[in-house]
Amino acid sequence: MTTETLPKQENADSALGSHVRGYIERVRGGELGALPAVFGLIILCVVFAVLRPSFLSALNFANLFTQGAAVAVIAMGLIFVLLLGEIDLSAGFASGVCAAVLAVLLTFQGWPWYLAVLTAMVTGAVIGLVLGSLVAKLGIPSFVVTLAAFLAFQGVVLLLVKNGTNISIRDETILAVANKNVPPAAGWIATAVGVAAYAAVQFVQARRRAARGLVAAPMAVIAARVAALAVIAGAAVYMLNLERSRTAIVSLKGVPIVVPLIVILLIVWTFVLRRTAYGRHIYAVGGNAEAARRAGINVDRIRISAFVICSFMASIGGIIAASRANSVDPNTGGSNVLLFAVGAAVIGGTSLFGGKGRALDAVLGGAVVAVIENGMGLMGYSAGVKFVVTGSVLLLAAGVDALSRKRSAATGRG
Repeated sequence: MTTETLPKQENADSALGSHVRGYIERVRGGELGALPAVFGLIILCVVFAVLRPSFLSALNFANLFTQGAAVAVIAMGLIFVLLLGEIDLSAGFASGVCAAVLAVLLTFQGWPWYLAVLTAMVTGAVIGLVLGSLVAKLGIPSFVVTLAAFLAFQGVVLLLVKNGTNISIRDETILAVANKNVPPAAGWIATAVGVAAYAAVQFVQARRRAARGLVAAPMAVIAARVAALAVIAGAAVYMLNLERSRTAIVSLKGVPIVVPLIVILLIVWTFVLRRTAYGRHIYAVGGNAEAARRAGINVDRIRISAFVICSFMASIGGIIAASRANSVDPNTGGSNVLLFAVGAAVIGGTSLFGGKGRALDAVLGGAVVAVIENGMGLMGYSAGVKFVVTGSVLLLAAGVDALSRKRSAATGRG
């Protein structure tokens, strides 16, 4: 090593050490982020893999994605409402209403799939517009408004499916969303492109921050992030590209189509929250609504838009659920859908107190919920035990959130 490279190496080591120390200090100060969810997910996977080796089979691995997809998508929308310190108790049955609209238009009205899907999404957006307006303009607490909608939407679903009729969905495009896979080669190509794009974004962001004199992540940290993403994504694609069919007649391999759909939604909403003025306004209103109003932010408009996004995402979750079940019935969007969706958001790291959360939290929390339900199902536990365990995990996540907020306030980071 030449004498010219020594200062550069020392500066790089110093920057890396400073970054690591800063991260440790933030964690000690209560900024845990998704750390508990990640650790919990790893522990759960290890435990279930040891107790039931079939948990790591290619078939079960693919089932995890399809089982948790609808919940994760609905949770992604709920995060916008939770960031404001509000709640939407109607998101589950809102997804059921939109799924029922889709099924009625496809099966009874003979509409093409794209018009039926568009109508279902518009229905979700209108539902959010009405709920958000009642909360923002009339000042009715979101708990009351969405609880009333929770009850009313159950009746709407019953009316749409004619008081208990199971409406089968036969459209191949809709059924493919949760039941078909992309070709194995396409999975590898998409993974390579995604990792390369992530690396480019991270590198460009670091260069821009450094050029503006701001603190930027060291190259070693960026390389570690890219390598971690490449390893995780590569391992997942490898597992999903293994043959999962138990017969020689039909081949079943490849990444489920619902996976890239969730990834696209994750990228879009992450960009919205982190890279747009609207996203900054969401966090500002969630942190302190009065201060945001004095800063010139239209708080009512932000609140209404958050409910629109929430119900819009619920409509997509309903479409995914209908695709997986191949039908719509009065229970679509009901049962434990809302509980799991809220639980996924909170378990992933979104705060119930507002002002803290990311779109990624929905995916991580949804993975935790799916792993619990799937793993305990493989072990033969009853639905009652699953609910108890999932509720305990949710309570633990809420407790960690409350304690981390107290720690943040005590250290001046709140």
